[in-house]
Amino acid sequence: MATPDFIRAIRVTAGHQLLFLPGVSAVVFNERGQVLLDRRADNGAWSVIGGIAEPGEEPAVTAVREVYEETAVHCVAERVALVQGLPKPITYPNGDQCQYMDITFRCRAIGGEARVNDDESLEVGWFDLDALPELNEFARFRIAQAQLEGPAWFRPA
Repeated sequence: MATPDFIRAIRVTAGHQLLFLPGVSAVVFNERGQVLLDRRADNGAWSVIGGIAEPGEEPAVTAVREVYEETAVHCVAERVALVQGLPKPITYPNGDQCQYMDITFRCRAIGGEARVNDDESLEVGWFDLDALPELNEFARFRIAQAQLEGPAWFRPA
């Protein structure tokens, strides 16, 4: 994921210190029930679409923005599927450390053609749920939760 300008500004004074950041994931379905995935440029893995909320940005707006920026697909956020503080910090190749609070939205595609739309993705595509590429637990769990019709998942206190 590209580093937002506001994070770069913080890093000037914080260096590589651990930052706790608001992350958003979008599980986007089309009219055929397929899910939109991108193959990330930073690690080559297929995943759901996601990114960091900008200061003052509503999480649903972040989800819709990230989907368009990365895939050229227009979507609407239908509901919160999951809220989770990710258990482990991530250390990026440059030494920056981040830990994310992730809000996952179930989204519905409403237009656009899925394609690589920025330098964060190597490939973008629609996948049948019974023919998904190899996915990590993070992506699989979000897709599973987005398919449910009950309340949003969270770890109880």
